[in-house]
Amino acid sequence: MNINWLNEVEQRKEALLEDLFRLLRIDSVRDDENATEDAPVGPGPKRALEEFLAMAEEDGFKTKQFGPWAGHLEIGKGEEILGILGHLDVVPAGSGWNTDPFEPQIIDDRVYARGSSDDKGPTIAAYFAIKMLQELGVEFEKKIHFIVGTDEESGWQDMDYYFEHAPMPDFGFSPDATFPIINGEKGNVSAILEIEPGSGMDGQYTLISFKSGLRSNMVPEQAVAILEGPDLEDIAAAFDAFINEYTYLNGSSVIQDDEITLTLNGKSAHGSTPEKGYNAATFLANFLMNYEWDLSASDEFIQLLGDLLHEDFDAVKIGAPHHDDLMGDVSMNVGIANYVSEKGTIDANFRFPQGTSPEAMQENIEATVAEYDTLEVSMTEAKTPHYVSGDDPLVRTLLDVYEKQTGFEGHEQVIGGGTFGRLMPRGVAYGALFPDSTDTMHQANEFISLTDLFRATAIYAEAIYRLTRADHD
Repeated sequence: MNINWLNEVEQRKEALLEDLFRLLRIDSVRDDENATEDAPVGPGPKRALEEFLAMAEEDGFKTKQFGPWAGHLEIGKGEEILGILGHLDVVPAGSGWNTDPFEPQIIDDRVYARGSSDDKGPTIAAYFAIKMLQELGVEFEKKIHFIVGTDEESGWQDMDYYFEHAPMPDFGFSPDATFPIINGEKGNVSAILEIEPGSGMDGQYTLISFKSGLRSNMVPEQAVAILEGPDLEDIAAAFDAFINEYTYLNGSSVIQDDEITLTLNGKSAHGSTPEKGYNAATFLANFLMNYEWDLSASDEFIQLLGDLLHEDFDAVKIGAPHHDDLMGDVSMNVGIANYVSEKGTIDANFRFPQGTSPEAMQENIEATVAEYDTLEVSMTEAKTPHYVSGDDPLVRTLLDVYEKQTGFEGHEQVIGGGTFGRLMPRGVAYGALFPDSTDTMHQANEFISLTDLFRATAIYAEAIYRLTRADHD
């Protein structure tokens, strides 16, 4: 089929943006406080799911909703199923936005909104590709299940439910990463470090509370600590001097009676690439290490956070490094750190390659922190590493389409981030960011450029066309 795919997208760009804005205006952050049986991760994700399915029905697609968790549209024929998996939930907006994160705006040829690049923008690009193919009269010689979920940024319960009630696709991709392709993904697990109340110490200061982080897969952009003790003006001055050492940090201090509240602002980033952010939690704890505390629990919490976990991106200091020639190194992100009522909890999230395991990591971490008297280490449920061979016809086809439409050489990639692509035995991630794109996932002022959005849609259209030919393996 001789089609100028990008030209076809350009002719329909207003309709594409209309579809995208329709979803970006929905605040689909997980909201456990307002969760119900009919909206188990909150009303926003459910509303986004229902809006997407309504849009697909308006466009003439056959749709099906799977509880309050997920849905799909189905088109095509045949026994084999091509799965395309996107998600409609988004991470919390956080602070630092120059625009309303849920009122999309086009500024300098970029669409600014939470979810514009992760993952509503790429999801709509892939959806619109199918819509465009249908308008062009293409007959799909294999079945397509375009699947959308509502819990990708948290526990993936949406896909657990979906695949209990729907067939597993034979092959497919998730538009939730970068081009040219992601055919390998590291495992994902969190170590939960819990410090119980301990004994008294001789220090002058009391840590009343410490709070930082929204999700394990986000670098915390802000941390707030409240402490009590003498010489608070000196602490405020020392805190200002500490901040001034780092051009990328800012913060403030407020003294009231015998307490001082310290607020430190860093920079958020995706938890799979913690080195791209500035972790406010570990930096604030690093500052607090200068003081002596009246309880062992607060002392251990601060030492652990401000020393062992501070900028330990490859998990060396915490004792859990590992290297694999194919998948690379372990990475570690401190996503959540809280201290209240003399008890501390830290969520350290690890992206790990093949060749190690959560059990081995836990054993090594426990050995490293053995001197901490009141610390317990537990591991969350893990996602195992995933890899699809570069010789697989799916990978070869997707790379060929990328090369044809961009003129750049395609190559395999392994990432620390996790996508729905890993749920399929022959599943990969494919776009929508390009190698030269600015990655703002999980950050303030998230955006996707119009150029990237339209190019990705064209690539998806050709890829879906080729993958659904009867003679494609």
